[in-house]
Formats: sequence, structure tokens, C-alpha cells
Amino acid sequence: MKKLTGILLFIMVAFMGQAQILDPIKWKIELDDPGTAEKTLVFTVSCEPGWHVYDMNLPEGGPVSTSFTFETAEGVELIGSPTPSVEPTTIYDDMFEMELRWYSGSFSFRQPIKVTDAKKFKLVGEAEFMACNDETCLPPDRIDFAFDRKSIRMDAVAETSEEAVSDELATIEADKKDIVEIKPISLVTAEQADVVSGLTDNSGLWEPVVEEMKAYGDPVVSATDTSWVWIFLAGFLGGLIALLTPCVWPMIPMTVSFFLKRTKDKKKARRDAYTYGIAIIVIYLVMGLLITAVFGASALNDLSTNAVFNILFFLLLVVFAVSFFGAFEIVLPASWTNKMDQKADSTTGLLSIFFMAFTLVLVSFSCTGPIIGTLLVQAAAMGSLFGPAIGMFGFALALAIPFSVFAIFPHMLQSMPKSGGWLNSVKVVLGFLELALALKFLSVADLAYGWRILDREVFLVLWIVIFALLGFYLLGKIKFNHDSDLKHVSVSRLFMAIISFAFAIYMIPGLWGAPLKAISAFAPPLYTQDFNLYDDEVHAPYDDYEAGMAYAKRVGKPVMIDFSGYGCVNCRKMEASVWTDARVKQMLENDYVLITLFVDDKTRLPETIEIEEYGRTRKLKTVGDKWSYLQRSKFGANAQPFYVLLDNDGKPLAPSYAYDERVPQYLQFLQEGLKQYKK
Repeated sequence: MKKLTGILLFIMVAFMGQAQILDPIKWKIELDDPGTAEKTLVFTVSCEPGWHVYDMNLPEGGPVSTSFTFETAEGVELIGSPTPSVEPTTIYDDMFEMELRWYSGSFSFRQPIKVTDAKKFKLVGEAEFMACNDETCLPPDRIDFAFDRKSIRMDAVAETSEEAVSDELATIEADKKDIVEIKPISLVTAEQADVVSGLTDNSGLWEPVVEEMKAYGDPVVSATDTSWVWIFLAGFLGGLIALLTPCVWPMIPMTVSFFLKRTKDKKKARRDAYTYGIAIIVIYLVMGLLITAVFGASALNDLSTNAVFNILFFLLLVVFAVSFFGAFEIVLPASWTNKMDQKADSTTGLLSIFFMAFTLVLVSFSCTGPIIGTLLVQAAAMGSLFGPAIGMFGFALALAIPFSVFAIFPHMLQSMPKSGGWLNSVKVVLGFLELALALKFLSVADLAYGWRILDREVFLVLWIVIFALLGFYLLGKIKFNHDSDLKHVSVSRLFMAIISFAFAIYMIPGLWGAPLKAISAFAPPLYTQDFNLYDDEVHAPYDDYEAGMAYAKRVGKPVMIDFSGYGCVNCRKMEASVWTDARVKQMLENDYVLITLFVDDKTRLPETIEIEEYGRTRKLKTVGDKWSYLQRSKFGANAQPFYVLLDNDGKPLAPSYAYDERVPQYLQFLQEGLKQYKK
């Protein structure tokens, strides 16, 4: 058990680490040269797990598409356009209101070419791409490539459009295939950034402040770094709920009594009960690991965003809900249970206890199956590598604890509530919750296909009705097949009914556009609302660094720089869920000068700027290039969203802030900067 706990702790700690320097995409550009006139330019891309780059030719208004520009093409003819080696993942993104395509893992683009004049052969260009994961997006980056006559070989005479290639070419010794290994620029430190003197007249504002920011401590990072904690807690809560179902609750006194009575040695009986609990944990944990091993982390995450599978998830949860309402029971084949039971009877020692635990898992499936299914769907949606395993560990731990506790304190068995109609009520309540959660997955599919049958107000109406009906059920006004007669309403049912009705009433203002931040992760986006009385958006008055800093100095206010991107989904989430808070909005509009800099702005600079970075020359061609370089060189970061607070000399006032939708933390971030500015 100690070893198992140690392994899990190691896994969990590994998830918590997050480096600010991000370099998730590797490019290799090579010329596939068979020695004839027809050759292929191969762009091989390797993405770290969880990261992706977008496809070519995405619609306007979306993220930056991958593109290939050939600035010089002498003695060569391009045949068609680059072709990807794999099919892209396609999803509908509700923030951009469009279908997006991306590639993950390892793949390549292939551009066929034909050499028309080997002596003059020269091919120079660049590949542009944008890397994103579920948390953040990096600014668009460019990879330069160049090939000349030394890069090719001609083993056979290739004819041009007018004449054969010169005999001189046939005598050239064939070079080996030329591979150009190119690594995109990742984050640079202050020492590695060398800003040319012509970059800006306000050179002081561009001076690196990485060390100064480090002095303020660690930056505020996304709360989702602890997503594994929420998966574990969700699993643990699911296990506690499963304990209260008719399939599990009656098994607790029966099983513990069996262990205590089958031997006179109480110490051995308790040890058997502990082993029984550990066996339950191991069985469910192995199930979670098998799910990850079979599907893989990236596949689970892709499933969670795939429209077809969201429809399947919706139907699955509806079936679970109907089962909990009593229409039918979901059971495994009786032969499975009988075989496990026979194994438990025919074996001895620890192995027999293991088979007993397996029998419990199978027998209780009609109650635990829907809970486990919901848990696994949610764990997949979190996109964590060991999400299913961590969730199942939490579930099994909660399920196993009572067997160990009652083995230590057997007298507590006498105080356990007796089985009865209340156990079926637990199942019905779970049915209502399953039905509500199912609508969340249908919403994703609805957005993907553009049906618009589940707009935000329709979704809210359904949830209001579901939770109102749940309240009436708890008060005994609605009765299902297997429910016992309710002669009076217990205090616990009354309080749960109050919570259910209060939640239903809370959602009513959302029908007119109220944000409803408590359920923003479940409800469709606000733009699907047909009628909206609320407008709390914050608009940055400046999109130019120098101009905004000059104004802030003139009026004597601190500055907040918002490094954003048109293709940054989480930037939009922060603006919708955090900036709309009245307190945050007031501070951004009155206490700070807000400057939003888009790192993917394609507006061309009046003149191309050359800078030296990481030992190579880079060209800043667009406004987005300029702001991206500012973020890297001055602040030592390259992910968005990224927020920094500055005084009028460009010095930091607080640690940086990244994607984190917790309003209190964001307010603390702003208040700390204001406090430092007034010193």
C-alpha cells in the first residue's frame, strides 16, 4: 500500500510542475532527393503531448493557420501545395464560432518540387505556425529554411522544359540528403535578448525586467494545474455517493460481519478486512490505468472535444438517468458474478479475499456503473494523462474506507442506518443529476453541428425544470415505481429541497443574459443567448505599448499589459468570466491604463526590424511579431493570456498573472500592483 501511495504521489507531483519557458513544437525541414528532377520538401513536426498546431487555410477570424511562404524560388517549380501526412482533428470552437482543424503528435507536410535549372537552384522561405494546448496559446512563430545547388543531387539527367540539364551537372558528386534541423525560438532570458537600437525610441521601456519580476516571487498560474486534485475529489465524492446506493450499503455489515465471524483471531479478521478494502482500490485503479493504456491521454482528450462522442456521452448519461429512475437496471451477465463467487469459495488466503472484492465490484455495478461512467467521462474531459486512474483511485478509496473502519470498530455496525426506501431515493436524486449533466455534452455537439437547438436560454430552462422537479421529488410531490410511501419529510430532505429550489431560482436571471458564473463551465456560451440585457465587457483603450505608456505617465496611473491573441481561447474566457466582475471592471477602467497587445496581429510594420535572439537573426515583420518579442525579451514569457503590472518607467509592480479564472486572486493581483505603485 505504501508503494502504491508513493507512486501516486509521484504522479500527482509531476502534474503540478509548470515551466514558464515553453518550447513544445520541434520542426525538421529536409529535402527528400531521389536524384531526379522531381524532389519533395518535407516539413516534419513533432508536438509535445497536449499541444497542437493548426491546419492550413482556416477561416478568417480564427487562430493563425499554418502557412508556407516561398520568398525565392529560382531554378525550381513548385508542384501544387503542401500536403499533410495525417488527417486533422476537427472540432467546433464556441469561442470562435467556427470549425477548427489541428494536428498533434508527429506528422509532416510534403511540398513536391521540380528542379528546372540545377545551376541556379535556390529555394528560400519560411513556415509560420501557432501552437496551442487546452491551457494557453503561444504567439505565432516562423521557421526559416534555405536550399541551394549544394543541397541537391542529380544521379540522372532531368530534362527541363526546353533542354536537358548541362553535362556539367552530371559530374557533380552527389551530396547526402541535406537535413536542416531548425528549433523554434522559445522563451529567452534577459541576457539573451539583444534589441536593436532602431526598435524603439523609448528604449528604457523595452529593458528586460525578468530578474525584477522574479524578486516578487512565483507568477500566478492557472488553477487548472491542480486538475488532478479535482478529478480525485470528484472520484472520492462519487465513491461516497455509491456507498449510499441499494447495491452497496447492505453489503457493508454483511461483509464485515463475515470477516469477523469466520475466525476467532480478531487481528486476522481485521487484516482480512483491510486486505478486502485494498483489493477494491487495486481493482478500480487497474481499471482506470487500462482505460488510459487503451485509449491514450491524447485520445481521451480528443474524445472529450469530439462532437460525435459528445452525443454518445449524452445518450449514455440519459440511459444511466433512466436506469436510476427505475425504468430498468443495468447489470453485468450473471455468469460473471457466479464465476467470481465460485473462485472466492474454492480458493483460500489473500486470493479468496481478492475474488470476494471482485464479486462486490460486479454485483454493485447496476448502481456504481452510472457513477463510474460519469466520472470517466469527466476525467477524459479534463485531459489529464492519469485522469481516469486518479478518479478511480478516489472512487475506490471512498468505497473501501467503511470496510476498514467498521472492521476496527465493529460496534459501529449497530448504529448504521437500516436499508430501506431512502436508498432508492438516493438513486433517483442521482438520476436527476445525471440528466442535468447529460445536457452539457449535448450542448457541445449542438455547437459543433450548428443546430442551435440548445442555445443558452433553452439549456437554462431545462436545468431550471430539472432542479425544480428534483425539489418537488424531495418533498414527496413526485413518486417513482420503487419509491416507498413518504409519510413525512425529513429534515435532510427538506434542506436538500431548499438547495434544489434555490439553485433553480438562481438560474432564472440567466434567461435574460446574467453571467451565472457558478455554472459557466456547463452552460453554452453567452453569445448563443438570443436576448441579453447585460453588457459588462471591458475594452482596452490602447493597443500600442509606447502610446499607452506615454498616456499613463501623463495621467499618473499604473499600467496593466494584457498580452493576448485573436486566436487565444483562454484570453476570451478571462475577459468573459473575470473582467466582467464589477470590482475587476472598475479597477481596470479607473485605476489602471489597460494596454492589450495582440501577439498574432498580422498588420505589417512600416519597416522590417532585425534582432539577434538565441544566436540567430530574426526578422520582426508584423505588429504581432513586435509584441511577441516584447513579451519574450522584457518579461521572459511567451504564453497567452499573460498579464503584467508596470509603473510609468516600465518596471514591474507585482508578479505576472496567467490563465486563472478565480476572481479573488485576480483582484488581489490588481490591488497589490496599485499598492506598490502608490508607495
